[in-house]
Amino acid sequence: MQARPDRCRRCFLSVTESLAAGLFLLLAAGCHRPLTMPDLGNLYDRAAQHPYPDRNPVIVIPGILGSRLVHEPDGQIVWGAFTPAAVDPRRADEARKLALPMRLDATLAELTDETRHDGALDRIEIEYAKIPLKLDAYANILGTLGAGGYRDSALGHAGAIDYGTDHYSCFQFAYDWRRDNVENAGRLKTFIEEKRVEVQGKHAERFGGQPGDYDVRFDIVAHSMGGLITRYMLRYGDAEPPEVFPDGTVAEPVVTWAGAEFVDQAILVGTPNAGSVASLRQLYQGAEFAPLFPSYPAALLGTMPSVYQLLPRGRHGAVLDAADEQGRRKPVDPLDISFWQQRQWGLADPKQDRVLQMLLPDADNPTERRIIALDHLSKSLARAKAFQTALDAPAKLPPGLNLYLFAGDAESTEAIVETDRDAGTLVPIQYVPGDGTVPRSSAVLDERTGSADADPWSPRLRTPIDWTHIMFLHDDHLGLTMSTTFSDNVLFLLLEKPNRSKPASD
Repeated sequence: MQARPDRCRRCFLSVTESLAAGLFLLLAAGCHRPLTMPDLGNLYDRAAQHPYPDRNPVIVIPGILGSRLVHEPDGQIVWGAFTPAAVDPRRADEARKLALPMRLDATLAELTDETRHDGALDRIEIEYAKIPLKLDAYANILGTLGAGGYRDSALGHAGAIDYGTDHYSCFQFAYDWRRDNVENAGRLKTFIEEKRVEVQGKHAERFGGQPGDYDVRFDIVAHSMGGLITRYMLRYGDAEPPEVFPDGTVAEPVVTWAGAEFVDQAILVGTPNAGSVASLRQLYQGAEFAPLFPSYPAALLGTMPSVYQLLPRGRHGAVLDAADEQGRRKPVDPLDISFWQQRQWGLADPKQDRVLQMLLPDADNPTERRIIALDHLSKSLARAKAFQTALDAPAKLPPGLNLYLFAGDAESTEAIVETDRDAGTLVPIQYVPGDGTVPRSSAVLDERTGSADADPWSPRLRTPIDWTHIMFLHDDHLGLTMSTTFSDNVLFLLLEKPNRSKPASD
């Protein structure tokens, strides 16, 4: 396999690339004949104006980095703006506002702090050379839903987007993306149950009868890691994942579909269902999310359980050990703690002690800090293994639930890397079609990946996910949400596909 020359490093929300792409489009606009775009209003206005309760309300779920985080005691923006007022990860007191706490005598769920989510990031604010800029993030999804007559309960009331007055039908599920995805799946289940009662009450006020007369069900549109949270919630509700035994094996999960009762359609966009090597890069080398702004060190990102849950599966051979004398490379499992300890990466890197000093001010010496860090690493990896095992269990969709995927397959995407032990780096080995962050094979959870030596290759997709339908787009990870093709097809699914949300008396 031949490695492609290294490109700029990608982050989960590629701020730099999106700004560059926007500039390119402006410059190129006068040089090319514009593409013919569908008239979404003409296509869907009539369906959008049709009164409830004949269609479902929608829940929008962003991916990692897609919810604003604020430190409650002082109101400082922890994530959501690259401005002088935002958190500076180089300062100890501010780095602790973004990092999750680490402690020996606590589970991941018990490691809480005073930073809270504060709504989905419809736009990211960037101040560069004292010039304020705004980068659309999930405003594109919300704008698409606005074209379909869905009124967002947050942006609509704030006046950020004009959805009209007829519909109270769209909700943002913002969440603390640093935390365990199982926790956030449980919160999503509670959120759906609460919003169901709210919408039932609105229907009763508008159409008469009692709230209980209305069998309200939801459609979900989830981007990136939000799709993983959605899939776990649908499969297990708020239940714990299977147990991880001391020898590293995991109990067999039992898919109950405990969270599917009030959901008709789940639409996933750019979801890394089999993980992404981009998360591995973030965890061992840190990340830069905006030009000329401070980088986020590996040990800080390593406190976040969700990032480990985005790692690629060991069975797919996405991470290879350095070649031996015969040029052979052995696949390694990035969820094995020995992988991190042997390479001294992330929280296992002694050179990260400078960062650990900021994050663990009560620890007296490097030895104590390292013990705490390795304990946190072990807990996070075990939780990731349980989470991934739960998601990968084969299961047929229950009656009434549909699962759709929109994935990119036109961007060259890093898929297989080799670990260089001497240099302490990841060397790209293979690039494949994807969205620049998530390979196509990961989005569909293609089990043919990495199995050429074990099983005969099949032209038919082998995946444990019971997809209702898959559509591929020619856009990058965040650009998927800006695609007119995406907008057109999502509005068709939401507005013109029959659903079950109707008065029980009908």
